[in-house]
Amino acid sequence: MSATGSSAAADEIESLRAQLREHNYRYYVLDEPSIPDASYDRLMRELQALEAAHPELVTEDSPSRRVGAEPLTEFTQVRHELPMLSLDNAFSGEEMAEFDRRVKQRLEREEDIEYACEPKLDGIAVSLLYRDGVLERGATRGDGRTGEDITHNIRTVQSIPLRLMGEGFPALLEVRGEVYLPRDGFEAMNEQARAEGGKLFVNPRNAAAGTLRQLDPRVAASRPLEMCCYSVGVVEGVPAGAHWPDQQSDILDQLQRWGLRINAESAVVQGVEGCDAYYERLADKRDSLAYDIDGIVFKVNDIALQEALGFVSRAPRWAIARKFPAQEESTRLLDVEFQVGRTGAITPVARLEPVFVGGVTVSNATLHNRDEIERLGVKKGDTVIVRRAGDVIPQVVSVIESERPGDAQAIRFPDHCPVCDSPVERIEGEAVIRCTGGLVCQAQRKQSLKHFASRRAMDVDGLGDKLVDQLVDEGLVENAADLYRLSVEQLAGLERMAEKSARNLVDALETSKQTSLARFIFALGIREVGEATALNLANHFGDLPPIIAASEEQLLAVDDVGPIVADHIRQFLDAEQNLEVIDALVTAGVAWEKVEVADAAELPLAGQTWVVTGTLEATSRDGAKQALQQLGAKVAGSVSKKTSCVVAGPGAGSKLSKAEELGVEVIDEQAFLALLDKHGVEL
Repeated sequence: MSATGSSAAADEIESLRAQLREHNYRYYVLDEPSIPDASYDRLMRELQALEAAHPELVTEDSPSRRVGAEPLTEFTQVRHELPMLSLDNAFSGEEMAEFDRRVKQRLEREEDIEYACEPKLDGIAVSLLYRDGVLERGATRGDGRTGEDITHNIRTVQSIPLRLMGEGFPALLEVRGEVYLPRDGFEAMNEQARAEGGKLFVNPRNAAAGTLRQLDPRVAASRPLEMCCYSVGVVEGVPAGAHWPDQQSDILDQLQRWGLRINAESAVVQGVEGCDAYYERLADKRDSLAYDIDGIVFKVNDIALQEALGFVSRAPRWAIARKFPAQEESTRLLDVEFQVGRTGAITPVARLEPVFVGGVTVSNATLHNRDEIERLGVKKGDTVIVRRAGDVIPQVVSVIESERPGDAQAIRFPDHCPVCDSPVERIEGEAVIRCTGGLVCQAQRKQSLKHFASRRAMDVDGLGDKLVDQLVDEGLVENAADLYRLSVEQLAGLERMAEKSARNLVDALETSKQTSLARFIFALGIREVGEATALNLANHFGDLPPIIAASEEQLLAVDDVGPIVADHIRQFLDAEQNLEVIDALVTAGVAWEKVEVADAAELPLAGQTWVVTGTLEATSRDGAKQALQQLGAKVAGSVSKKTSCVVAGPGAGSKLSKAEELGVEVIDEQAFLALLDKHGVEL
C-alpha cells in the first residue's frame, strides 16, 4: 500500500478509536449512553477490520485490545511504589466523633473540618499505573506492600480506560480503586451457572476476587466487573503549568475527566454532623444501590491538612471507615456436629437452616466450645441469632428462648472421638476436649499434614487440602515423611491430577526440602509451638538434636516457653513415633542450616521488657515480637512499671494508656523500624 493509503488508514483507525473511547467514557463512567449498542458494535467491527488489514498500526491501548493476551502460567509479584494502606474503623457515632476530635486536636483548630465522603465498596482494592496516559500495569493490593500483577485481567474491565482522555495528566500516575461486581451482574453470572449446571458464586465480592485471580483473561472478559477510583498513589511529572488538585474531591473529579469512574454518591460535607447525616442517608439507601457496600469512608478533604496529619503505622490519621453494623438474622439450629482439628481439639459446629446474612447464605456457624454452649444455653431445635460481619466466620450469638420448641434437645459432647473412636480428654484449665488418638486419628493426620505443607511451614506449593484428603483416604500417606516418597505415577492417578500437575508437586516437594530450622520446628505441629516459639527454640539451641535432648528445665530457659509449652514439647519429642518421622524426613533429604547461637547477655536489648500493641504496617505483632527477641528483649503481653518500651500502632488502646500513665517510653512503627535497621534485623 502507498504511504498515502497507509496514512489514510491510520487517520481512520485513530478516529474510530477516539469515537469508541468517547462512547466508553459516556457509558461506563458517566452512565450516559450516547449511541445504541448496535451502533457501538458496528464501530468496533470497523476498527477490528482495519487493524486486521494494517497490523503494523495496532497498539496495545486500542479499544479492540482489551482481550488478546495469552493465558498466564502463574502470577508475578508487584512491589507497590507507595504502600496501599488500610484504614482504621469506626463502628459508632461516638467513635466517629472521637476521630473528628483527634483530627482537630492535631491540627490545633476548632472550626469544622471539611470531609470527602464516599461509599466503601465491598470489592477488591487494586492499583493502576499509567505512564504517559497509557495503562501499563494493574495489581492487587496484596499485603499492602506487595501484590500480584493482574494487568491481563484489568485490561478487560470496560470502565478502566486503556488510555486516559484529555491532557495534563502526569508522566506517571498511579490510580487506586475498587474492582467489584454489581448485583445484577452477579445474579446474571449465577443464572448462567445454574443453566449450565455449574457451581454458584457465594457473593459478589468473592466472585470479583476469584475473577481477578484467573490466569486466562477471557474469563474476566466474560464477567461484568466494574471499577470505582478512590485515590491516587505515585504522581510524578505533572506538566509545567498544569495545576495538581489540592482537594481530595477535586482529585476524584480530575480522574473522572481523564476517563476514570468515580462513585456517583461521593460528596463533601462540613464537620462530624455532616458525616453523620451522610452516613444515615447512605445506610437508608444501601439496599437500593446497584452494588454492595459495607460502610462509608471519610477523608479530610484538604490535601495540605492530610499531609500535616500524616500516618500512623499502616493507616492515615486523616481518614476513617465507618462500618455498618454487623448483619444478623434468625434461623433454626438443626443439629450440632463435632470436628477434629490438628491437635485433637474437638469443636462443635452448628448446622443451621440456611439463612442469607452478611452477603452470603450461611448453613454452618461456630459454637467454639462447651463453655460457650453453656453460656448461650442453646439446644438443638432452638431459633438462634446468627451474626456475620465481613469475612468473619459466622457465629451463633444468642438464643430466642421464647421460640424454643417442646422437643428441643440438649447438646451432648462425645466421650469418644467422632472420627477414630479414641477416648477424649479435657485438661484442667482448658475449655476444649481433645481426641487422644494422635496420628491414629485420620482427622488429626490430615490436619497435621495440611499444617506441615502450609506456606509458613514447609511451603509445599500445590499441596492443597483436598489433595491431602485424597492422599490419606487412598492410604498413600500416613505421616509427613511419606510425602517425600510420592511418585509422579502415584499422584497422576488421583482425581483431578494429571502428569504435569503431579510433576509440579513432586518438584515442589523437592524444593521444600531446603528450609530453616525454625520453619521445620513449626511444621512438626507441636502443640502450642507457633512461629515465634519455633524461632526462639531455633535461636536458643541452634540445631534440632539439642532440642530433642533438652530437659524441661532447659526448655524453660527459652523466651516464650512456659511450663505448659515445655511439657508439650517434651511429650512430642518423647514419643517414639514422632522421632521416627523426624528421622525419616532427614533421610528423605529435608535439611536446614544450623543457627549461630548468640550470647543473650551481649544482645542490644538484653534484660529489657517490651510490649507491642495496635496494628503495624510492615509486619504483624508476632513478627515484631520475633524481631525484638532477636535483639535480646523479652516481649510481654501487658504494660507494667518494669516495661522498658512500648511499640504502638493504630488501634493501641488500654496498653498505650497504661504506658502513658506510668511514664513508659512509647515509640511508633517508624522509630521501631529504624531501631531494627540500626541493628541489622530484617522483618
